[in-house]
Amino acid sequence: MSKLLYAAAMSLDGFIAGVDGDMSWLSEHTGSPDVDIDDLMANIGALLIGKRTFTGDDPNRGTDAEGAFGGKWHGPSIVLTHDPPAESTDPDITFVRDLDTAVRVAKDAADGKYVNVLGANVAKQCLEAGMLDEILVFIAPVLLGDGVRLFQHEGGTNVRLEPIDPQQVGPTGLWFRVRAAYSSRSPS
Repeated sequence: MSKLLYAAAMSLDGFIAGVDGDMSWLSEHTGSPDVDIDDLMANIGALLIGKRTFTGDDPNRGTDAEGAFGGKWHGPSIVLTHDPPAESTDPDITFVRDLDTAVRVAKDAADGKYVNVLGANVAKQCLEAGMLDEILVFIAPVLLGDGVRLFQHEGGTNVRLEPIDPQQVGPTGLWFRVRAAYSSRSPS
């Protein structure tokens, strides 16, 4: 059975994108010797992408490295959006309106491999729905100060995580299993 994996590069201060979704900061941090993108991609069978991430800023726009995994991703991509186009011109891209359907379609397409979740908002939705299985974060040696956080919940929450073998991801990677259901903090 396929699992949902939220994998992202993050600044040391917790941002996966800069102000207004700016991703230009990431270009100088790709190709880290600690991260073997080909090994990671070999275990991914489909992408589940939020609409803002799908249409957002790509630091490699207009180059051969444009797209997921520095342009190396070729496979099923399921885009969660409230406003899908009438039809897709790319047979690998499927637009879906609701989370349950998007997750089901992505898992079917992944064929037992991971579904890689791209986008903070869709990852939060998966976490809130109890669908997110694992989180993998690569820390980039940069401070952004503002932007899109890896995870944000107004008023806070308590999501329990369990570390997965750190030998798998090198010194800049953190890999966790989601252990406890999402819960809102009680007011004091």
